[in-house]
Amino acid sequence: MSKDIEVEISGPLTKEKNAELMEFFDKNGKKTNVKHRVLIDYSTFLGDGLKNRKKDIRLRITNGNPEIIVKLGDWNSANHRKELSVFTEAGSFDRLVQIYAALGYEKGMLCERTTHVYEYDGIEFALVEVPGHSFHYEAEIMSDEGSVEKARTHMEEVCKKLGLEVFTDQGYIEYIETLNKEVNEVFDFKDYTEDYFENRYHFNQEKAAN
Repeated sequence: MSKDIEVEISGPLTKEKNAELMEFFDKNGKKTNVKHRVLIDYSTFLGDGLKNRKKDIRLRITNGNPEIIVKLGDWNSANHRKELSVFTEAGSFDRLVQIYAALGYEKGMLCERTTHVYEYDGIEFALVEVPGHSFHYEAEIMSDEGSVEKARTHMEEVCKKLGLEVFTDQGYIEYIETLNKEVNEVFDFKDYTEDYFENRYHFNQEKAAN
């Protein structure tokens, strides 16, 4: 059975707890990646609101690798959603933005994140820095439909042992709303200029460095 269900829980981190976790995972887990990610979340402007959202429509680029991504399912702090994604060729992010605009997706939340990714006890832990603002973690297991609850229970037990707070649904929504107000940007295609994202973030140089 295909493991295309993303089972995830998340929670806040202080700067100190983030550093403590990195030290712990460096010793006891396996570091798999450091991600610089830029994403445009178009779902914010589709009219459903955060609480009632059932679909995420995004473009994102991670370490210079562009990706089309759609997530289906409830949107909260402890969710399991079907993830559909396709990577496209390097250098195509600006073209994807233009294609999405032609399809009617012209406005989204522009976000930038730096993430240290570890494997620990069968779980992918992403320690996420919102530059200049805050930290949080995301714990994830990719599962099939029959193993969702088992995966969630395992993550909750491990997070408890690590002393990690888990967002409540309301707390998670409030955090995202805070990010949208204080650090994320509203991207509107009407203000777009040719090669805007490449000129701003230099993705091709980032891809070459990796």
